[in-house]
Amino acid sequence: MINRHLLPNEIDLLVDGDVGFGVAPLRAHVRQCPECQARVDEARVIVDALEELPHFAPSSVFAERVMQQVHVFEPWHVAARNSVRRLVPHSTPARIAAAVMGVAATTVLAVASLWIGMRLDMLTVFSGTAIQRGREIVASAIEGVVGAAFGPAALAVVRAMGAAGLLVATIILAVAATGAVIGVRRLATASSRRAGGQ
Repeated sequence: MINRHLLPNEIDLLVDGDVGFGVAPLRAHVRQCPECQARVDEARVIVDALEELPHFAPSSVFAERVMQQVHVFEPWHVAARNSVRRLVPHSTPARIAAAVMGVAATTVLAVASLWIGMRLDMLTVFSGTAIQRGREIVASAIEGVVGAAFGPAALAVVRAMGAAGLLVATIILAVAATGAVIGVRRLATASSRRAGGQ
């Protein structure tokens, strides 16, 4: 005989009609305790009402709609493998044609590399021209940013200083950009803390 009121899981055992070990003392207690009997009766009424409700099934496209909104992290190597798989043709003749084209392109690149390698003087000229052009592009970009950010007076100072001016301007722009990023992050953190504290 149980000398206490039944716990919710014990009431569930009686409502479900379980017949395992330990259910007999619970039934005996319910017969002698009006409060527990009332709780078991209430639980039976609720279970019966739930059983009478119509059973609904989600739409056949419900899972698909949910998964479209879920952002799944895809590692870079999986994304690269999937991209390569999309580029590989599915039919055997198309794969053979792609392989032939790949071998032809590799052969042309190899021959061109050997030809350029034998003509180191041309390689030196091309690399020197490319490096010079790259410097001009970078210098022009830095001057444009300095002119837009600090005005024509600062641009004149940078041009007067030459390469050293470009280096100083680059450092100042990098420090300013870093400071701006840190400031924005701190503002965002403070704003989210304030919003969370309310």
